[in-house]
Amino acid sequence: MAWSSLVALGLAQPLMNFIFRLHFIEPPYTVTPFRLSLAVALIVITSVLGYIFGWLLAAIWNRLHAA
Repeated sequence: MAWSSLVALGLAQPLMNFIFRLHFIEPPYTVTPFRLSLAVALIVITSVLGYIFGWLLAAIWNRLHAA
């Protein structure tokens, strides 16, 4: 959600350029204009993947630390 907000506010490209240049890299990427459909897809996909990986890691943790 943070990245989508930065793109919508027009702050993503300057931030990305700054970070690349801090690492002595010429910025190779260009941020495209904000599209609500892509922002929603980004948020939904990362939320679902985060839920799945969190559930898997919790299941592994609980199995390894069963009382």
